Amino acid sequence: MAFTDGYAQTVPRATNGGVTEKFSLRAAGILNGGDVALIVIDPQPRSREEIFEPKIWAQLESLGQVAIHEGPGRMPAERFEAALPEMALLIGQSDMPKARLDRAPKLRAIINVETNFLQNVDYDVCFERGIHVLAPGSAFAKPVAEMALGMAIDLCRGVTQADRAMRAGNEKWLLDGAEGCFSLYGARVGLIGFGDLARAFVPLAQPFGCPIKAYDPWVSDHFMAGFGVAAASLEEVLKTSQVIAVFASVTSENQGFLGRREFEMIQPGSVFLLMSRAGVVDFPEFLRQVESGRFRAATDVFPQEPAPPDAPARKVEGLLLSPHRAGAMIDPLYEIGRQTVADAGLILRGLPPLSCRRAQRETVARSRSKPIEKS
Repeated sequence: MAFTDGYAQTVPRATNGGVTEKFSLRAAGILNGGDVALIVIDPQPRSREEIFEPKIWAQLESLGQVAIHEGPGRMPAERFEAALPEMALLIGQSDMPKARLDRAPKLRAIINVETNFLQNVDYDVCFERGIHVLAPGSAFAKPVAEMALGMAIDLCRGVTQADRAMRAGNEKWLLDGAEGCFSLYGARVGLIGFGDLARAFVPLAQPFGCPIKAYDPWVSDHFMAGFGVAAASLEEVLKTSQVIAVFASVTSENQGFLGRREFEMIQPGSVFLLMSRAGVVDFPEFLRQVESGRFRAATDVFPQEPAPPDAPARKVEGLLLSPHRAGAMIDPLYEIGRQTVADAGLILRGLPPLSCRRAQRETVARSRSKPIEKS
């Protein structure tokens, strides 16, 4: 239904006394009238300024009527409910169970700008009705891959370790200081998970002449081969790789799947990078293995974030620590907005989205990504 200057959509609202009155979309700041698409933005824990640079925000505003919640938390339920009948796009992480989807007949897409597929959407209903559910998750792929490469070089060559030793006055010089180190050039690299992060890492490692294998039960051998990567079993990756990078997201099937048995398959002296989510490893066992000196490691993620002052990881020698900052840069956050607006424009023109990752019917229900609390 088009909105004109003389009409405002209303929905029932119960007052404290139990009397039903009408709640105006226009009074709620949802609509100003006009036959335009209603774009509802409920972006927390992101903010508008974090993800939409001015020129991209202007492009978004040109696509339709924008209603944004800029305060803490979620958009107030009353305002959100009032928007459902005319909502064309939802940009944010609002709960969208079947009851809400039933009241949103014009909805074409949900774009999660937290960049994870959370279990607060009725995906089956969305698939049935052709509602796109998207996440611009690849926005973080290149900076995370870049950080992984830097950590790999650091651990292979003992850069941070030598720096700490020299500051403490107990460094070793020349060849003595290279004990246990190896060159990344030609090193055997193994990837666990072959999504956006891993695929961004591959071209960074290839100039070093690294043969690369990857384990991902959701990806075909043929697909990996297109990137110059050989598919392998988890056991083969762990047993034969000198540098292992974990890029797997958390699912209902792999929580804590890297434990003592798997860690003990790793060659002594290898390098292990935990770049995706702490939930895929048995984290206490991971720390024990590093502390034992079996392999050197780096992690950008932790079971509790921010990590408490007494977190055991802070005291483990041989563990390179990064406070979940691999992807935390201004441009990747702006890339969330760029992908979002690019796909929003296509969808409103009746075209399929191209930039964001789509929720897949076969796998999205298995996603167990932990919601973030801040950028």
